[in-house]
Amino acid sequence: MIGHVTSATEHDGILVLAATPIGQVGDAPPRLVEALADADVIAAEDTRRLARLARDLGVEVGGRVTSYFEGNEAARTPALVERLLAGDRVVLVTDAGMPSVSDPGYRLVTAAVQAGVRVTAVPGPSAVLTALAVSGLPVDRFCFEGFLPRKAGERVRRLAALADEERTLVFFEAPHRTEAALRAMAEAFGSDRVAAVCRELTKTHEEVRRGRLVELATWAADGVRGEVTIVVSGADAAASVPSDPASLRAAVETEEGAGTSRKDAIKSVAARAGVPKRTVYDAVHGVGEDA
Repeated sequence: MIGHVTSATEHDGILVLAATPIGQVGDAPPRLVEALADADVIAAEDTRRLARLARDLGVEVGGRVTSYFEGNEAARTPALVERLLAGDRVVLVTDAGMPSVSDPGYRLVTAAVQAGVRVTAVPGPSAVLTALAVSGLPVDRFCFEGFLPRKAGERVRRLAALADEERTLVFFEAPHRTEAALRAMAEAFGSDRVAAVCRELTKTHEEVRRGRLVELATWAADGVRGEVTIVVSGADAAASVPSDPASLRAAVETEEGAGTSRKDAIKSVAARAGVPKRTVYDAVHGVGEDA
């Protein structure tokens, strides 16, 4: 059998992957309230955070709440599948974003699918897509690499395998490992590879720092706080810049944001785009746009 397609009639139970806000509670998808209120069972990565979220959303949770995190998901999955087969609506939530995306969920989804249970989702916030969108880097093709290995040797090997990847790369990283990760990326990809470090997305202290990997590593040496998503340009995108005025202007702004002087930024972008410095200068200052 090539694959298994489930339908709503195979089992009355249903597994709902419910996205939760990555920062602002107001970003919660409208259907999240309904999902939490109607659940027979809510499997939560952190039950305390779920309680706060429900309180902030004004939801009265009537179903059974059980913890479901990396340390117990293997043990808890069979019991949850039993509840699904018995006809329960099981809602899975993680601390932030979409379950199973570098969070618990994949194991339960796989088990539910194998058991012939319907799986659906309440789509919503995602740190991956949010960081990609605000990074200023190409978004037409990208790949998500999750967290890098903690051990230096394994991290080096992982990055070496990605050095020629042409798609934009998205990583999650712990704040205390951000500097080491950026330095390892600079070593593997080249210090001039352009990237963006997105910190505390949608939260009060949101910050997006753009620049070359070597510059970002130097910035991170002073310490980074909060949840971090790193977006790195692909191999081809790092070596060149489109020559249209908007792209030239954006590239200069990215380099200036990393601390490069405007003069040096214009010179660098001109070289990467293969155009005269005057062309970049005119793009930055809007010369000829109203002509």
